[in-house]
Amino acid sequence: MTQRQFVWVGLFGVYLALVNAGCTAVAKDAGFSEVQKAMAGRLDQRVEWNRNTAEDAAVSEAVRQMLQTELGVDETLQIALLNNRNLQATYEDLGIAQADLVQAGLLRNPILSFERRFSGQAAEFDAVQDFVEALLIPLRKRVAGAAFELAKLRVAGVVVSFAVDVRAAFYRLQGAEQMLAMRRAVVDSTEASAELSRRLRVAGNITELALRMEERLASQARLDLATADEDVVELHERLNVLMGLWGSDTAWTLARGLPDLPAREPSAQGLESQAVAQRLDMAAARQDIIAAAERLGLTSISRLVPGGSVGFHYEHEPDPFFSIGPSLHWVLPIFDWGQGAVPRDRAVLRQSQQRYIALAIEARSQVRAAYSRMRTARDRAEFYRQMVLPLQGDILRQAQLQYNAMILGPLQLLQAKQGEIDTGRDYIEAQRDYWVTRTELERALGGRFDNAMANAEVPPATLFNGSAKGGAHIHTDTEVDQ
Repeated sequence: MTQRQFVWVGLFGVYLALVNAGCTAVAKDAGFSEVQKAMAGRLDQRVEWNRNTAEDAAVSEAVRQMLQTELGVDETLQIALLNNRNLQATYEDLGIAQADLVQAGLLRNPILSFERRFSGQAAEFDAVQDFVEALLIPLRKRVAGAAFELAKLRVAGVVVSFAVDVRAAFYRLQGAEQMLAMRRAVVDSTEASAELSRRLRVAGNITELALRMEERLASQARLDLATADEDVVELHERLNVLMGLWGSDTAWTLARGLPDLPAREPSAQGLESQAVAQRLDMAAARQDIIAAAERLGLTSISRLVPGGSVGFHYEHEPDPFFSIGPSLHWVLPIFDWGQGAVPRDRAVLRQSQQRYIALAIEARSQVRAAYSRMRTARDRAEFYRQMVLPLQGDILRQAQLQYNAMILGPLQLLQAKQGEIDTGRDYIEAQRDYWVTRTELERALGGRFDNAMANAEVPPATLFNGSAKGGAHIHTDTEVDQ
């Protein structure tokens, strides 16, 4: 083999090596299966990534089938997880992060240069490859890999938070629809009472004042009904957005009535530590520390060897004569040797560590506050159900009897009727608030409340007996991340 042939064979071998290094492809899954695994312990519903496959048509059909039935909270959440476009757009962050990881493992393209001097028919050819970048590929991949893991955790955290938003919106709408049904019943009752009062007034059995007060109550009931109807429309549209629905698909209906409160509440013992351990934003904060440390390691090494390339040089003279030899180019770290880059990355690492501790403290506080709000809302709803509602019913019955016996005037009877309406409204609001605050506790925990609790159950507290706040105390460990 001649020297010229040897040169061309060597260049071809280098070319094949570079092509082989650049043949890395982006995997289709992009880590989504790991997101699905993270959701398995936090949600009862499945999550799917719409990537224009045959399975997506089956998902759309499943959504249409669910919309034909009365939706409970689980069905509503399942539709939202499958159909919300913002959530689907968030999944693309996985593809972006994985593409960055693949890109970090690629060699830079070689630089080829050719020079031809026509006067003397001389020619020069150079092929140069940055070898420093090739040496740093493992470190670059570690940095990109840490960022990829961070992206998966953040995407999973968005899914959990989204699920909480959907559940809270569901319970708000369910409470609003229950309030609307109550307002309709009140309108029917007050209008019937007003009509009866008109007949009694014609017969001379009641005063004009009593009639006008009954009519005033009926008018107020209609105004309240209009407000309740508007609330239902707004909350219905909120769920339309979360479920990604439009057109005829928006004609869905919810299951009637808020669910009853559970008989018992799980214990709060150890909730803080469980939240710190299972919250995905805490895991993302830990991963952010790892990513910052990897970036610092890359910067610390790359500042010492900022750049360098190696290649072949071929020169042909017309006599004929040619020469060939290696070429080496080196970047000298004289002026810039990382005086700013390294301290900056160190500061970012310290910043990530401090933010992790701050987030852990905030998470613990959120759990305590959310648990306290949930227990207070439960106690309030139970108090209305056990004490206020029966008491108000007795008051109205006694007021009606005394009014019929002409012991009470119309004003006192009207006040009793209004009190019953207000009590019914307050009870529905208390019941709704319980379920909404329960979902907010799930946000603070980073997962389902039932799944998070492994300790013995405790009975609910009772308002005004001195133990209403007793269940709100939560054990705090000495270490912030335990």
